Amino acid sequence: MNRIPEPELMEDPEQVFSYGRANFEEPHSSFVRMLKGCFPSPYGINAVLDMGCGTGDITFRIGRAFSGLVIDAIDGSAAMLFYANEGLIRKPEFEGRIHFLHGKIQEFTPDKSYGLIVSNSLLHHIADPADFWSAVNRLSAAGTRVFIMDLIRPGTAGEARRLVETYSPDEPDILKRDFYNSLLAAFEIDEVKQQLKEAGLGGLKVTRVSDRHLIVYGIRD
Repeated sequence: MNRIPEPELMEDPEQVFSYGRANFEEPHSSFVRMLKGCFPSPYGINAVLDMGCGTGDITFRIGRAFSGLVIDAIDGSAAMLFYANEGLIRKPEFEGRIHFLHGKIQEFTPDKSYGLIVSNSLLHHIADPADFWSAVNRLSAAGTRVFIMDLIRPGTAGEARRLVETYSPDEPDILKRDFYNSLLAAFEIDEVKQQLKEAGLGGLKVTRVSDRHLIVYGIRD
């Protein structure tokens, strides 16, 4: 099945509201658990970058898992960041440690590199995946730890519909629609491996971790 790109930003109010209220406990807990499995110690990490942080749920989870680390979390959707900053107000323990930034990763040029770069489900939203991996290159340095999770494109539209009904049976229709569209916009594992090779990031590993997710992880050389 050929890839069908979807809009890069999630800005529709109903869409963002539904996303902010959705239950992502299982995949987001798995994200942090696998991140800590790959990199159990924060030693040597000067700062963390969360690319495509959305409403900030994973950002906060990383903040708890690696206490003391400063995290910059960027997203192109101002509507998503409204929820993230509302959450930050209710979590004073993260004051001064988590910074939510509005912008696209393609245009993000901080005056530092990061010791850990993470991202969840952003890759498939970027029209040209080379832009995503270029940002990883630009924002990292030798020794930076990288942990990316994203969806895997199913072989057929029917398989995509089955995954939606299996994992989101009780979610609002708008979330089911977005999940389905995201599956169609995702990449296959071999495609991601080729993207990494072309980006000069061939030292990173790509592994399927569920029937719908892959991770890219490793230490940049």
